[in-house]
Amino acid sequence: MTNPALPPHAVSRLRTARLARSTRPFLARGGPHGERCGGCRLILSHCMCAWRTVLPTHAGFCLLMAEHETLKPSNTGWLIADLVPDTLAFGWARTEVDPALLALLADPQWQPYVVFPGEFVAPERVITQLLPAEQTAADEVSGTGTASKRPLFILLDATWSEARKIFKKSPYLLPFPVLSLEPEQVSRYQLRRSRRDDHLCTSEVAALCLALAGETLAAQTLEAYLDVFTEHYLCAKQQWKLDLDDELHQRLRNLRAEAAASHNVLNED
Repeated sequence: MTNPALPPHAVSRLRTARLARSTRPFLARGGPHGERCGGCRLILSHCMCAWRTVLPTHAGFCLLMAEHETLKPSNTGWLIADLVPDTLAFGWARTEVDPALLALLADPQWQPYVVFPGEFVAPERVITQLLPAEQTAADEVSGTGTASKRPLFILLDATWSEARKIFKKSPYLLPFPVLSLEPEQVSRYQLRRSRRDDHLCTSEVAALCLALAGETLAAQTLEAYLDVFTEHYLCAKQQWKLDLDDELHQRLRNLRAEAAASHNVLNED
């Protein structure tokens, strides 16, 4: 199975910038000398770059990442950027705001949503469904009325305590509605521990957002991609051999084929 080389995405570039600021080398565990693939962060024997699936979507993601998240091989915000081309990533700092982040939030093509549990937010800000489609400013001027703002899901990619801090200390997020998800399933994420079963990893949250936006195939593909990543990660940790024909890999393989067929149909149209 092959996958052509793809350029570094937003989270990868943010990780490179973070490493450049480090005063000492960062050495992730794994392999006899800690060698890891630059494309998937797994040890070379369990690389999953061939399974990377780029699937254009109408929705986009903005990841606000805590200081060390980009350095963690278990980070799943990386998986979102693998799948969704319109994924932007920014390092969060209390005293500084990236001008590119503010420009993104002000871009009229997007309708930003801060994804965060509603129980911690003033009720008037909380919604559980996307807002009705709205015209962009350009549409109003042209009178076409054919395009609507694209949903931009702002995900706080951090531990729970860090995410609460980011939410409270980011006044530029105040103008936007808070999308409170109501997942029915318990998190399947196995790479880090959480005190609560209803705490989902960043990739699981993104899949719920895509489903809410009507991006069913992308949501299912991201879920399958996370499952395959988890299996590769855990097998690498235990030095187990991978079965590339098991149920998890086959499900992702089928979804990739469906996505490719859908893309071809769209190109023909």
